Amino acid sequence: MSDEFDHWQQRFSGEDYRFGTAPNAFLKAHAHLLKKGQTALAIADGEGRNGVFLAEQGLDVLSVDFSPNAQAKARKLAAARGVSMRVEQVDIINWSWPAETFDVVAAIFFQFAGPADRAKIFAGIRKTLKPGGLLLLEGYGPKQLDYKTGGPPHLDHLYTGALLKNAFAGFSSIDVREYDAEIYEGSGHGGMSALVDLVGRK
Repeated sequence: MSDEFDHWQQRFSGEDYRFGTAPNAFLKAHAHLLKKGQTALAIADGEGRNGVFLAEQGLDVLSVDFSPNAQAKARKLAAARGVSMRVEQVDIINWSWPAETFDVVAAIFFQFAGPADRAKIFAGIRKTLKPGGLLLLEGYGPKQLDYKTGGPPHLDHLYTGALLKNAFAGFSSIDVREYDAEIYEGSGHGGMSALVDLVGRK
């Protein structure tokens, strides 16, 4: 675990924001589904760009990540944008997810987990959403291994539409889209990418 911790600390050690300070485009495109006063959880939120965006929409946000270095930048970004959000250091693989707590979960590009750990995270997401709660999830699909413009180099860490539909089959509604598009998110993600998006209601 210390090697993993050191990896993320090093990754977020610089002054720059590795994935930029603008929100993820998929998340921003679904801002119309958000309502002021809702509770939101931004998982593996890194340097805070997505949690800060949710806070800017008037949501009560908990931003969780494994790296204190990243979270220091998240707090700095929130202050610069004039919003407040709670920040908590969490290992989402082994976290005790609070039951039926959040109206919204933003799960953007957290593909460090293999199938077994990913199943635990998906179970946590299902558990922590309130009935009727909204899940906004984006990740890379298998073709990303050809593009090499971001994301993990491991096939079993990537998503397919079928995988996500199966993982959240108990939801009242699921919309999954698989497509290729150019994205530019700091130095970490840039160029043509194989994307898989899920918009779901528990």
